[in-house]
Amino acid sequence: MPNPDTSSLFRPFTIRSLELKNRIVMAPMTRLFAPEGVPGPANADYYRRRAEGGAGLLLSEGTVIDRPASRNDGGIPFFHGDAALRGWKNVIDAVHGAGGRMGPQIWHTGATRYINNWEPDAPVESPSGLNAPGEARGVAMTEEDIADSIAAFAKAAADAKRLGFDTVEIHGAHGYLIDQFFWSGTNLRTDRYGGPTIKERSRFAGEIISAVREAVGPDFPIIMRVSQWKQQDLTVRLAETPAEMETWLLPLVEAGVDVLHVSQRRFWEPEFPEIDGENGLNGAGWAKKVTGAATIAVGSVGLENDVTASAFVGKGSATASIDRLIDRMDRNEFDLIAVGRALLTDPTWVAKVENGDYAELKGFDPATLSELA
Repeated sequence: MPNPDTSSLFRPFTIRSLELKNRIVMAPMTRLFAPEGVPGPANADYYRRRAEGGAGLLLSEGTVIDRPASRNDGGIPFFHGDAALRGWKNVIDAVHGAGGRMGPQIWHTGATRYINNWEPDAPVESPSGLNAPGEARGVAMTEEDIADSIAAFAKAAADAKRLGFDTVEIHGAHGYLIDQFFWSGTNLRTDRYGGPTIKERSRFAGEIISAVREAVGPDFPIIMRVSQWKQQDLTVRLAETPAEMETWLLPLVEAGVDVLHVSQRRFWEPEFPEIDGENGLNGAGWAKKVTGAATIAVGSVGLENDVTASAFVGKGSATASIDRLIDRMDRNEFDLIAVGRALLTDPTWVAKVENGDYAELKGFDPATLSELA
């Protein structure tokens, strides 16, 4: 049987000042290998190898803004402070030296806990002092806390541009701080950052995006990651209809987001099957349709099991066909595809796909979580 035609994966892509050689993105993946929050030579080599392996764009693991208790594990890197920023300068220089393009993912983990229950030195903060509905943790943010957080996101984005990164991604998914504002179950505020509708609860995100756009200028592309599901509850849906998705996401695009990175655990699953069937548009497809923005899809590319059934529980995953991905790329359902665990185990995954070396592809090996290989 002949190899599939993968040309739709290897078309160039340009948005604002960002020019990519192909449509494959290295997904951001928490690695916990930044002692004292500072990335070192091993981190630079880790990203350089994925650039050498052919990924068009690399997105870093989540890197935290300058706020007390903004991370939920001591190995998560900072994107603030002289030492950490020097480390990130070495990372982007290494990636550029390998011909790659890269953006840091900047985040605040809110009230979430990591699996090892590590505790920060300061109380965690969130919209309403909740990690999940009915689960109190930490403190509710004051308006001053919110303003300081918005400024910290903007400062991190400006530093990314200053260091030479090609884009920046704001993490607004998976139940972390920004997503805790989106979620009605964790945002019980009665001020202007709360409200009964997703549009009202998106104000915090919109103000972050506006501040970031002002900080980086008109030509620097901004990506934002969003998700329906939360790590606290995989069944949560912020938008039950395309119209509700539009009221959630379109204001973010209007505020300055260029690319929506729509996280799903399985990229081939339809977002609204009741409308367009079991092979209908996925989350990224619908986000593109209702906002007009470019989108990144993600979720178990090249693998049999999703992340919650493998990496989250220390299990592996065998390889799977990418035919469904090619079908969706061929019809321009979304613009870019992010690959996570497959690239974690095999830095040369992209090159193998481009060269048709499918027999050489590797599944996800959970042992790779314990090292920066």
